[in-house]
Amino acid sequence: MTDIFDVIADGTRRDILQLLLRRADESETGTSVGQIVADLGVSQPTVSKHLKVLREAELVNVREDGQRRFYSLAVEPLTAVDDWLVPFLVDAYGDQAPDIAHPFQEIPDGAAHAAEVVGRAAASAKHVVTNAFKRLGG
Repeated sequence: MTDIFDVIADGTRRDILQLLLRRADESETGTSVGQIVADLGVSQPTVSKHLKVLREAELVNVREDGQRRFYSLAVEPLTAVDDWLVPFLVDAYGDQAPDIAHPFQEIPDGAAHAAEVVGRAAASAKHVVTNAFKRLGG
């Protein structure tokens, strides 16, 4: 299975996940690729490429209806991120930790930037370690 930190390190994929989260209450049938393209202003091939990565990481569910595909968020794999991140929030904020029980609140720009930096660092570290093991024949 793909490392979830590699998957969410990409800003477009995080935008897709946030869009699916916002639309979860609006649509029980899921969100079409066309709706994602329109809402994000990203090309259809780009959205399809990122949705494939999200499917492989099991972060989205897909429902097919003829030629159309409808996507919805699969939150279970995100528990790994939650388990990793929460101790940092508790250490940093103590009793003043942000209210993570309400996922629909907007993420401040600073927090979004920090998440991107952490995601990229985790992906980079994984890449370095993986290559080191390959060079060592492991």
